[in-house]
Amino acid sequence: MSDKEVHELSIRPITCFCFNKDCSQLAFSPNDSTVHICKRAGNTWDKGVVLSEHGQRVTGMAWAPTSNRLVTCGADRNAYVWDLQDGQWKPMLVILRINRAATCVCWSPKEDKFAVGSSARLISVCYFEKENDWWVSKHIKKPIRSTVLCLDWHPNNLLLAAGSSDFKTRVFSAFIKEVDGKTNTDTIWGKKSSFGSCLSEFSNGRGGWVHGVSFSASGNKLAWVGHDSSISVVNAANESKMATIKGDFLPFTACVWVTENSIVTAGYDYVPILFNHDDNDTLSGGQKLDIPKKKESSGTVSAMAKFRTMDKRAQSADDSESVQIHSGTKAGATKFASSGVDGRLVIWNVKSLESSIAGLKIS
Repeated sequence: MSDKEVHELSIRPITCFCFNKDCSQLAFSPNDSTVHICKRAGNTWDKGVVLSEHGQRVTGMAWAPTSNRLVTCGADRNAYVWDLQDGQWKPMLVILRINRAATCVCWSPKEDKFAVGSSARLISVCYFEKENDWWVSKHIKKPIRSTVLCLDWHPNNLLLAAGSSDFKTRVFSAFIKEVDGKTNTDTIWGKKSSFGSCLSEFSNGRGGWVHGVSFSASGNKLAWVGHDSSISVVNAANESKMATIKGDFLPFTACVWVTENSIVTAGYDYVPILFNHDDNDTLSGGQKLDIPKKKESSGTVSAMAKFRTMDKRAQSADDSESVQIHSGTKAGATKFASSGVDGRLVIWNVKSLESSIAGLKIS
């Protein structure tokens, strides 16, 4: 079995993507204001509908596996929850109440809430209000001091991790009484708290924007990656023992746990990189999961080639790779997917990677 599948989806960068529950459908945005939904047909993806409600660039999307609802957000300061009705995707109104671009979005594990990060230095935690038939939001503001770049929910549906361009990673309480009832309890990250309380705040002291953040399957570990080419992991049982690696890599922009002890990152190197965090809270690895194409030797020629490509494909220097689980869970993923500025979607087979790359161990 091959260790990867390569799918040519667009001539433009793929800024965000997501799959439905059984991965038979794919939603992605080709660096513009549209969302394309495709259906799997053998080894290819058939073009389906195009959602064009957003007025500016789509910056994030997430597909709820159980309810089959798709949520999208964009630079137009809006978010939409798309519901499939009679074969057509219908947008539902979301009251975000932000005055700057939305940057990222993710569903909570129970799919009764979703969170939207923004350049307005706040997080909008949204929930459905049946009386008015729309999604309303509550804001988490303090102590965020800059753009929220990434989000991830804790498995308990009550905590939310956020990374921002103020170089900090934080864990917040996202408990909403109207949704969660009386389920607010003490957690390993802190005692039960009211909505918006900051339970933990981390910084590796190196000064890099936090581009990606991810809870492990158990929720006891938190990993984040930054623009200083670093990856950091902290265990809630011993927050003082934060582990950080800063290697000879270009900056990372995304990370995801593929087992309780293994993390896959992606970024400006255009290749996924594997790290391991053991039971002794030691972070190791940095093994590339693919061999990148050779670059031109001359710095001048390489730079010219880069800008020609950017001009041809309408790319910006901010575009880079993203990564998420395709099959399985954070406790044991069997496949994960990545996308980037080349307009490709690559699906990686975890077990095949172990057999094809000497010394690779995903544990």
